[in-house]
Amino acid sequence: MERRVVITGMGIYSCLGKNLDEVKQSLWDGKSGIIFDPVRKEMGFRSALTGYVDIPDLKKELSRNQRVYMPEQAKYAYVATAEALKNAGLSLDYLESHEVGLLYGNDSSAEPVVNSVDKMREKKDTTLIGSGGIFQSMNSTNTMNLSCVFKLKGINLTVSGACASGSHAIGLGSLLIKWGLQDIVVCGGSQEINPYSVCSFDGISAFSMRESDPAKASRPFDRDRDGLVPSGGGATVVIESLESAKKRGAHIIAEVIGYGFSSNGDHISVPNVDGPRRSLEMAIREAGIDKRQIGYVNAHATSTHVGDQNEAKAIAAVFDDYKPEVTSTKSQTGHEMWMAGASEVIYSTLMMHNDFIAANINFENPDEDSAKLNIPAKRIDKKFDTFLSNSFGFGGTNSTLIVTKFVE
Repeated sequence: MERRVVITGMGIYSCLGKNLDEVKQSLWDGKSGIIFDPVRKEMGFRSALTGYVDIPDLKKELSRNQRVYMPEQAKYAYVATAEALKNAGLSLDYLESHEVGLLYGNDSSAEPVVNSVDKMREKKDTTLIGSGGIFQSMNSTNTMNLSCVFKLKGINLTVSGACASGSHAIGLGSLLIKWGLQDIVVCGGSQEINPYSVCSFDGISAFSMRESDPAKASRPFDRDRDGLVPSGGGATVVIESLESAKKRGAHIIAEVIGYGFSSNGDHISVPNVDGPRRSLEMAIREAGIDKRQIGYVNAHATSTHVGDQNEAKAIAAVFDDYKPEVTSTKSQTGHEMWMAGASEVIYSTLMMHNDFIAANINFENPDEDSAKLNIPAKRIDKKFDTFLSNSFGFGGTNSTLIVTKFVE
């Protein structure tokens, strides 16, 4: 018999706040985390818009040897994971004496590569790059660092699935638990925010040019959207089997009941309708529920014309005459990329437990496709027990998660 998978811990470090309480308040207030970064303009960016997050100072928490291996995004991941483990009641002693797994999303580590190459070109001596450059620049930097710092001894794997990475990490972790291969898995995703990590996106005109009013720039589903806004941070979700949670006496936050996935098998950067539709349908089928039980949909919608358009078509096709509230929290955060699938599960869970749906801010005029969805432009008070969260990425990778309030 497949085991039930529950969420027992969450941690977040985003442009909406540095912990769960701050983020919950920002969602409630409809606060935007988008700023104008003049440094990007000086570097030659078309758009200087970005989500803003302080790089945490970990001198009081980690040794110099630990910190030297951590690039920006691993520091975000550390802060989010520390909060999630505390939230889950998991001590270092417990982690060291049990096989706790780690699946974490990451799909770039640009700045350390740039720094290493610059140093080599300047000094003409590779020995001056330093050992930290190796571990900072590898795509698996998050899982390498987190597994060592937190003494994690189960599966240790980076999930690299573009902007669906964080969602796939949770989904794959849930399968390992269902099948009895792991009791607890630390899942999540983090995203570096430095300019080097997104300059190529800017170069293909992917970003909004609405620089005069940064808070208005990210406009998922709005007719007048003109591109996404890059963002980042870290988000961690601790999932475990129901049996493990009960044995530990853990507080159960929610339950992961559905994971759907698909590939578009089409264009490398232009999404279609069929792939996302199949991902949604699979998640609902695997959850074993009627679609009318889903009280809220957290859309992937990044504020690009084709992406939002095709997701709206897919959602409308799957839900037909039933119209649950649909919003994209990216209207507040911008696109958190590799972390987005994990952070949006946290955002949605916070809303579910506090009986509200955050506004899809900047949604002023629907287009032909978004008009078919129920998109609230203002925060609404609503009790809901189940939500669906979409995450899609370059290469046509799609992930859909369904999470519900825990019922014995």
